[in-house]
Amino acid sequence: MLLRQLEYLVALARERHFARAAAACHVSQPSLSAAIRKLERELDVPLVRRGQRFAGLTPEGERVLLWAHRILADTEALRQDLSRMREGLTGRLRMGAIPTALTAASMLTTPFCERYPHVRVLLTSLSSREIARRLTEYEIDMAMTYLDDGEEDFGEMRTVPLYEERYLLLTPADGELAERRVARWAEVAALPLCLLAPEMRNRRILDAIFRQAGAVAVPAIETDTVSALFAHVATHRWSSVIAHAWLYMFGVPEGMRVVRLERPAHEPRVGLVLSGTGPGSVMAKAVLDIARDLDLSEVFDRLAREQLA
Repeated sequence: MLLRQLEYLVALARERHFARAAAACHVSQPSLSAAIRKLERELDVPLVRRGQRFAGLTPEGERVLLWAHRILADTEALRQDLSRMREGLTGRLRMGAIPTALTAASMLTTPFCERYPHVRVLLTSLSSREIARRLTEYEIDMAMTYLDDGEEDFGEMRTVPLYEERYLLLTPADGELAERRVARWAEVAALPLCLLAPEMRNRRILDAIFRQAGAVAVPAIETDTVSALFAHVATHRWSSVIAHAWLYMFGVPEGMRVVRLERPAHEPRVGLVLSGTGPGSVMAKAVLDIARDLDLSEVFDRLAREQLA
């Protein structure tokens, strides 16, 4: 069995088309088909359902695909480990992050690049569901996401908490709640609001908190990016509920004020997720070393205290 055969199988499962898989692997279609047939002979099981076109993998093929992802990931980790021993860490860190944690991710990637100048970083905005899939299929080395939101099961994945997401009201300085020391969620629900869209996990968390307070928030503006949310709030026409970590990147727009909100019964944790089996990615381990040197929880809590003072 050759690693190249496993790479062809992974590409075919991803592209679901022999010609596209061959193009992605920079080989001819007959070469890719022959290599996969040879793999089937070596394993003595059918891997691909064949017809006029690609019809999917057999149950045996799905099982081999899982092993192929793991074997190829471990092979890349081996190369990275040997490269680090020989000449220092090189290559590429593939990191995913939920959109609401992207600004916090920069606090890890910046010192990482300073410590490992020969490594390139690919930071991708992903949903929590896509993060779980890509980690399982070893398409990314690690991710920053919600750890205990109940929507995704990371199974055998290793999780490393970084901070709890605390919520603040961002409202016009002349707004009715601007002078409050602490605002109640039911009061906030009655304001003209701009919030993230319902498909965003952050919004679903906020909706649950509003329900616990006996209220329903009906925002005038919904968006799927934090930057667009701040752009609308900066017009002084809307208020919003923000995560305190966003202050690191966006601060408090001129003419706006942050107000402490009642603490909900549960504040979700944001952290790193990476493979919990095998030697693991050398890149991911290097990021963990950076994270241990930082206390993001204290950094964001201090920032929030400064803005609330």
